[in-house]
Amino acid sequence: MPNFPIIDTHVHLWDLGLLHYPWLSQAPKINSNHLLPDYNKACEDITVSKIVFLQCECDQAKFQDESNWVSSLAKKDNRISAIVPWAPLELGDKAKPALESITQDSLVKGVRRIIQFESDSTFCIQPNFIEGVKLLEQYNLSFDICINHLQLTNTIKLVRQCPNVRFVLDHIAKPSIKTGLLDPWRSDIKTLSQEKNVWCKLSGLTTEADWDKWTDSDLKPYIDHIIDCFGFSRLMYGGDWPVSAQATTYKRWVHTVDTLTRSASESELKYLYVTTAESFYRI
Repeated sequence: MPNFPIIDTHVHLWDLGLLHYPWLSQAPKINSNHLLPDYNKACEDITVSKIVFLQCECDQAKFQDESNWVSSLAKKDNRISAIVPWAPLELGDKAKPALESITQDSLVKGVRRIIQFESDSTFCIQPNFIEGVKLLEQYNLSFDICINHLQLTNTIKLVRQCPNVRFVLDHIAKPSIKTGLLDPWRSDIKTLSQEKNVWCKLSGLTTEADWDKWTDSDLKPYIDHIIDCFGFSRLMYGGDWPVSAQATTYKRWVHTVDTLTRSASESELKYLYVTTAESFYRI
């Protein structure tokens, strides 16, 4: 296990008494409050020094309320070092008022507008969406890419049209680990990694595997390929708690990452667990 404090670049928190999250009705294992004390308990003896909060798909009209709530939590727990809220980037230039609003908070370091759930496979390459993503450069914001592996081809097109925006791929593009699918995910990831404005999170793998039966060996070819493509200088650890709790404990996930990166040097592990996150999210 890491012998130094780590940064978790992918943490979700929600209070069902404050905001509504429609998707949780389809996720009974985690359809309850998940707050900082719960996260602390889940971490057990793993020391997390900094937290990056990722938007949780509350009712879209309430995205500013979600960001404000997490900012209020950060006043009590300074480990919350960055907030990545939702924003309506599909509005193109008309997304500016939303970006002006969220960036009043210095903790806001990026935006996540989930692509994964869009039924239109061309959603992320529509002119208005691309225009909205390009706006992020003006506000010094990054973009968290949340897709499934079938959307990689168009995601590559999106990234190439926004060369001045910093992107990070969440959950290694959610390949179908449960079925052992590797191709064309491998070639698409290799192509995406050649764009130097793209980083990647080592997160969310266990929920793409068999929740009850996954083993380290099931995840190994995916982690090996991600390391080979991005290197440790563009790779960062993410816990994806509490979504990950459907398939693993927090400690088991860290232990798995530790086991499957055992050949890495101390400096490479520092990049994975600390340095890359500090640089990318400016924390």
